[in-house]
Amino acid sequence: MRNAATGSTKRSIRVETAAGTTATSGDEHVTLHEKRCVPCEGGVPPLTADEQAPLLAELNDDWNVVSDHHLERTWGFDDFAAAIEFVNAAGAVCEEQFHHADFDFGWGRAKVTIWTHKIDGLTESDFVLAAKLDQI
Repeated sequence: MRNAATGSTKRSIRVETAAGTTATSGDEHVTLHEKRCVPCEGGVPPLTADEQAPLLAELNDDWNVVSDHHLERTWGFDDFAAAIEFVNAAGAVCEEQFHHADFDFGWGRAKVTIWTHKIDGLTESDFVLAAKLDQI
């Protein structure tokens, strides 16, 4: 988009937000949890470590990128009921986003692992889902 006053051009990016509206990204930053997961059709390369770094910086510090392949985070809870309540809430977010995490949980803990199975690596949608799970 060309600024008439300065003659400079700026690239606009359209982003679908969680509310289902479309925002135009220019100067403003659309946070990961405001975005929606985009279904992967395959044929795209996984994100590189350099591409992952700024996305990881937007997540809770407990998230880790493991082997440049998947995201992983473990939550601690006071009992089994709280752990399963979290897993159910996180599962609902996954369903809403049509992007699904792997869960390992038991008494007082829940571990979430996220990656895009279709390309066997990480995409921006994996980080979007992680940011949404941070909101629970």
